[in-house]
Amino acid sequence: MKLAYWMYAGPAHIGTLRIASSFKNVHAIMHAPLGDDYFNVMRSMLERERDFTPVTASVVDRNVLARGSQEKVVENIVRKDREETPDLIVLTPTCTSSILQEDLENFVQRAQLDAKGDVMLADVNHYRVNELQAADRTLDQIVKFYINKARKKGELPEGKTDKPSVNIIGMSTLGFHNNHDCTELKRLMADLGIEVNEVIPEGASVHNLKNLPRAWFNLVPYRELGLMAAKYLESEFGMPLVDITPMGIVETARCIRKIQQVLNAQGADVNYEEFIDHQTRFISQAAWFSRSIDCQNLTGKKAVVFGDNTHAAAMTKILAREMGIHVVLAGTYCKYDADWFREQVSEYCDEVLISDDNAAIGDAIARLEPAAIFGTQMERHVGKRLDIPCGVIASPIHIQNFPVGYTPFLGYEGANQLVDLIYNSFTLGMEDHLLEIFGGHDTKEVITKGISADSDLTWTKDAQAELNKIPGFVRGKIKRNTEKFARDRGFDQITVEVMYAAKESVGA
Repeated sequence: MKLAYWMYAGPAHIGTLRIASSFKNVHAIMHAPLGDDYFNVMRSMLERERDFTPVTASVVDRNVLARGSQEKVVENIVRKDREETPDLIVLTPTCTSSILQEDLENFVQRAQLDAKGDVMLADVNHYRVNELQAADRTLDQIVKFYINKARKKGELPEGKTDKPSVNIIGMSTLGFHNNHDCTELKRLMADLGIEVNEVIPEGASVHNLKNLPRAWFNLVPYRELGLMAAKYLESEFGMPLVDITPMGIVETARCIRKIQQVLNAQGADVNYEEFIDHQTRFISQAAWFSRSIDCQNLTGKKAVVFGDNTHAAAMTKILAREMGIHVVLAGTYCKYDADWFREQVSEYCDEVLISDDNAAIGDAIARLEPAAIFGTQMERHVGKRLDIPCGVIASPIHIQNFPVGYTPFLGYEGANQLVDLIYNSFTLGMEDHLLEIFGGHDTKEVITKGISADSDLTWTKDAQAELNKIPGFVRGKIKRNTEKFARDRGFDQITVEVMYAAKESVGA
């Protein structure tokens, strides 16, 4: 039944395909029925890719159901190995292949006998994990595969790079602003005098994964993707892990100080305090804005934040700590990591919501009536129905969240971009004033306290006319309060008299 509703994170095979298609010269064979191969269209459209997505569907049809899949799957793997000559083919299971109880590991072993490149099975349980968890596990599996392969061949490099270096782990196709964030992180590392050893998986070669242990530390900017691989490298090679997301002025400084600590513990002699001070005071406009009259106009305004763990937690801290905005609710759909999220945001918001039910989130927003929402595209749709502006800060996303212009969310330039997003997401004083004078775009119906069902009340013509006389920026709230008053007293129709009675009941 879950598939009948919008989903915040897709099925597991989407996560595996995101990782496979992020690497260079890696092909994915997806064992699934027709219709499950929408990933190809999605990636080509959203990422504006000029090349074909390296994913092939090994279709489960009636012939497969009658005779079994092994011959067809093995044939498809060997054919793609011959045609594309990939370094690696990843066999991607789906819910369908799980239902059929097929021995895909055996398929891989059979295909490896004839394939020239490597073949592996993405070993994830498609009924227990979602897209984000599957992506994290698939990346971890591929890293382990090539580290172990290099070790067996005696090709695993020893020692660290001469200069301090970093692996940036977690940049992938279809990630929220990942390409721009990656560019910003590379610039930041260059400013700090740190070489980038490898970036995985986006644009990486699987043959270079054996070089990962040469870096001085691993940076994992997104909690959803890369932690498993980084923790494996930490346990196997003692590589330090920095998992502080450098989003906003405060957290970017904290991330840089953690990097400084990690490098100095390995014999470097670096001090980034002057760099942090210079960036904060003179380069980044975000710190200046937080002290400006424009930001003071936002002080105390109510906001709701919802998204994946990384972006929702970071945005909650930025709003509350850096801009003085009142976060009435912070939420995430990453239920599997709920404890971490609560720990991060509890002191910065009134209420924490852990849910992947978009209707429940919509009802919470309608109940709280914030001045702005910072969420996913799904909360943006809720905001349109409630006439509340929304800034998109996390997946699930839309093609407008893959901007052509440079818009990172991480680092000091990312802090500037966030200031613009936050400021422009609020309907501010002069805009309210102009809407009141000239009318504006606020003539559409506004729904009631919840978004799960249509209003069960009717408004008389006179009452509707009276409602339309009310300034647009408060009309929605008055309509909702009047309908609540009517329901509480058993009225099924709202007249002008009911409106005035509702007004008197709240002392207005």
